Amino acid sequence: MKEYKVISPKLGLSKRTEKLEDILNQYAREGWVVNHIAQSAYMVVFERDKNR
Repeated sequence: MKEYKVISPKLGLSKRTEKLEDILNQYAREGWVVNHIAQSAYMVVFERDKNR
């Protein structure tokens, strides 16, 4: 079974790429995998196995 997490990161105006990279790496360390990035609403959907 999978579980999902949806976030809408607050990146500010400067160093947006670095901040997004840090957020993605943080969730990856917790076992989350990026499933989708919605550019229009700027949301990131992560998924991982629930029974890990």
